[in-house]
Amino acid sequence: MLHQPSVAIVILNWNGKKFLQQFLPSVLASAYINKRIIVADNASADNSVAFVQQQFPTVEVLTNTNNLGFAKGYNHFLKQVEADYYILLNSDVEVEPGWIEPVIQLMEDNTLIAACQPKILAYHNKHQFEYAGAAGGWIDSLGYPFSRGRVFDVLEEDSGQYNNASPVFWASGAAMFVRANCFHEMGGFDEHFFAHQEEIDLCWRMQRNGYLIYTCPQSVVYHVGGGTLPTGSSLKVYLNFRNNLIMLYKNLPFSQLIWKLPFRLALDALSAYKELLSGKTGYFMAVVKAHVHFTAWVLRKKEKIQAGYPAMQGVYKGSIVWQYFVKKRRIFSEIVQPD
Repeated sequence: MLHQPSVAIVILNWNGKKFLQQFLPSVLASAYINKRIIVADNASADNSVAFVQQQFPTVEVLTNTNNLGFAKGYNHFLKQVEADYYILLNSDVEVEPGWIEPVIQLMEDNTLIAACQPKILAYHNKHQFEYAGAAGGWIDSLGYPFSRGRVFDVLEEDSGQYNNASPVFWASGAAMFVRANCFHEMGGFDEHFFAHQEEIDLCWRMQRNGYLIYTCPQSVVYHVGGGTLPTGSSLKVYLNFRNNLIMLYKNLPFSQLIWKLPFRLALDALSAYKELLSGKTGYFMAVVKAHVHFTAWVLRKKEKIQAGYPAMQGVYKGSIVWQYFVKKRRIFSEIVQPD
């Protein structure tokens, strides 16, 4: 790459001092020259800011007085950062020295690519895909997200089966490369989401506006996962269910929404009662709360505007729920046949 576009690696931090201590050195060792590294702190109470300033003086620090969450936090901080590309990087991610170059080269070669993710492997099992994005995000006809290498909670071993750079539906917010001008053109993340699935909504809106989303497995990172909200927490369940319904309402054309939304609400209820019968009252209440708050959000909307609906990449036209629970197909390649 003769010309290196400017890259800002922005790590949104909330009480992640232990992860910054562990993983910032790998980020600092990135071989890409034209980069800046920024820790954007969301009002941490664990001395993160002072620690970074003392131990990593070359890292820029931006601070906030309140925890604005992932969506609003990034929107707030990225307005203060000028670069050709942003890399939104979780604090609990280890990177390799050459992880930036392949993605930037891919995006420079195809200017329609608005966002791209590397291959994301599990930090504690580096031969296995990690939940948050794996080798690129897909979505099914009913709005359930899954990934190349991860279907619901089943994680595949990485044997190079998804090593082709290809268009996908969404790029993971754990390590998202995004064109700065495209991010701002889209208005950034939907701040109502707070956290969880805001990157899927952003990628959906980007595709609706004619851009592409890609995965670039030639770049590899290792993600701990569950660093801020642990798996199974009621808040995580609530945000995932609520935000997924909001995303469908915002992005589906009315002709699809009118039947898919009731069907999804019914499937959500089925999932909630199943968990209740197994003693998970918190899960059940989180889904109920998500439905109530989603309904309230819809009632506050003046109208649903849907301008155009171009063909989308990374969409499975069937039901991932049917394939997984009825057909017992747990592997991405068993469900989505290669082109």
